Amino acid sequence: MTGGWAYEDRIRAGVIASKDPIIRDVRRQAEQGKPVLGICNGAQVLVEAAMIPGLRGRVEMALAPNRNPLVSGYYCAWIRLRSAQQKGRCAYTMTYDEGQVIPMPVAHGEGRFVTADQDVLHDIKKNGQIIFQYCTPEGEATSEFPWNPNGSTDAIAAICNREGNVMAIMPHPERASFVANLPSCPEKIDASGDIAMMRAPSAANNVFTSMKRFIGERQ
Repeated sequence: MTGGWAYEDRIRAGVIASKDPIIRDVRRQAEQGKPVLGICNGAQVLVEAAMIPGLRGRVEMALAPNRNPLVSGYYCAWIRLRSAQQKGRCAYTMTYDEGQVIPMPVAHGEGRFVTADQDVLHDIKKNGQIIFQYCTPEGEATSEFPWNPNGSTDAIAAICNREGNVMAIMPHPERASFVANLPSCPEKIDASGDIAMMRAPSAANNVFTSMKRFIGERQ
């Protein structure tokens, strides 16, 4: 489920799309253990559909407007994520080491994971459902801007369900899947002038290779 301002984000991001009849089928497929990945607006839809965090069968979290000292509303920038759980905790971390730092862009106006229920926050931590967190270049999770672009609770950038087959992620791995997509960094500088190296997968691409591996192991 990709990004894209479904229904113009009216009322709040993702809420109208979450009522679309097709979501019932998405939920059924998820209950069968199939992977469901929501990116940006797709993540907002999964939260509004109560599929994330999916603890009590009701909406338990929200993706609130960004808290950002630079701009009000939409914000687009490159940030870093850290893989917050052990390798293989969910369908999207099969090839990530815990603590691995991954560059990705964000592009949203309502990306701040929040909840009014502290029991929900306690449970997602206990269950290891916080999959990716915004972090410093050194890999430390942080609430500080600019490393945390929206003020998200506990630096949350992505959450999975308890079973690990459904994930909502606000940053965009699909926009950073190859070295050529990255901003200026040592990896891209080293690849300068080498087409094959520029076309090589980046760390963000592991979200998709992990999902492919998860599907392959189920067959």
